[in-house]
Amino acid sequence: MTGRTVTTAPPERERDPFRATRWSPRVRWRLAPWWAKVVLVFLAARAVTTVFVLVLASVQEANPWTGAHPDLFEYSNLWDARWYQVILFSGYPSELPFTEDGHVAENAWAFLPVYPALVGAVMLFGASWNVAAVLVSTAAGLGAALVFHRLMSRFLEPDRALFAVVLFCVAPVAPIMQFGYAESLGFLWLALALLLLVDRRYAWLFPVIAVWSFTRPGALAFALALGLHWVWRWLRRDREAFGVRERVLAASVALFAAVGGLAWPAIVWAATGEPHGYTATELAWRAAYIGYEELVPFTAWFQSGGWWLGQPLGTIAVIALVIAYGLAMASPAVRRLGVDIRFWSIGYVLYLLAVFFPQSSTFRILAPLFPLLGAIALPRARWYRWGMVGLFLVLQVGWLLLCWGIDGYDWTPP
Repeated sequence: MTGRTVTTAPPERERDPFRATRWSPRVRWRLAPWWAKVVLVFLAARAVTTVFVLVLASVQEANPWTGAHPDLFEYSNLWDARWYQVILFSGYPSELPFTEDGHVAENAWAFLPVYPALVGAVMLFGASWNVAAVLVSTAAGLGAALVFHRLMSRFLEPDRALFAVVLFCVAPVAPIMQFGYAESLGFLWLALALLLLVDRRYAWLFPVIAVWSFTRPGALAFALALGLHWVWRWLRRDREAFGVRERVLAASVALFAAVGGLAWPAIVWAATGEPHGYTATELAWRAAYIGYEELVPFTAWFQSGGWWLGQPLGTIAVIALVIAYGLAMASPAVRRLGVDIRFWSIGYVLYLLAVFFPQSSTFRILAPLFPLLGAIALPRARWYRWGMVGLFLVLQVGWLLLCWGIDGYDWTPP
């Protein structure tokens, strides 16, 4: 009788030698949808920042806003966060406060109402101001990261678009996205507005700009970007159709953005009876440096340069910065991001040159230029990417130490 060889099925691992690696963390990461990757990146970045914040809070001494060693949520609501809290609970003053020598003092009219209104809505569910403010800021920051990824995806390959989001989430001033400030909401509206502009969805810009105008300053700069966009499309109408409907819509939204940018100063005038109430309020914050002066456009940077560096070095430094920025705008890396991001970057810097006095909050005020991170995200070398993340985290700690923590009489607000 002839024997019959009986074979058995090989073990699972022998049948499929790749099974062990098929669902490895690296493979799962590659197969994950883009939004899941952005969410994980954002949460990981916020976890790292939270560790930094907790360490600093543990050594924070008593200050005008908290007692010694505040908890995470208290420590996340220092500085201007308290102005938003004042707005929610007390509203805006009907009369501007004045100093003893007759100048408009710092007051709540410098801050816009959308953020405190949203925090107040979250508080209806039982959260305290400190907790609700952190929740709103963090949620808005996540939304900004998601929209920013979509914006970068219009110009960059998937890995580069994601790395731009990584840089956005670990940026030196990224802690502001989990503090009681309106910056996160401003980032969200800006990213959404740029995405709509790049996609030529002009009609949707009206509601975005309307909300943005009462969240953070920037609508005037966006109006300039829209104007440049309109001229660009008109000059290139033979290569890219620019029909009458689009011309009217684009021009209308540019005008709407300009009106939105001027709406808050007009409201302050109507509410207080002071025609220059808003600008006088904003000027109060620079009085500690150069005293009370009238707003003369395009002079504050030179005044600041003189205050920090003396003259003529202060003026030379400002001119050098302007030239360097202009060269950056013309670089191939920035040109890769398309004309609309460059128009915004030019418009916003011109706006800052016109009205802003550089001091310790400059780092935060420059944060709306975050779309330019796409240019920094282009190199693919691992040493470069890990090095940039490490550098940004070191600078993040530096920003927290310099601008957020309070050491006695602190003149370096964030």
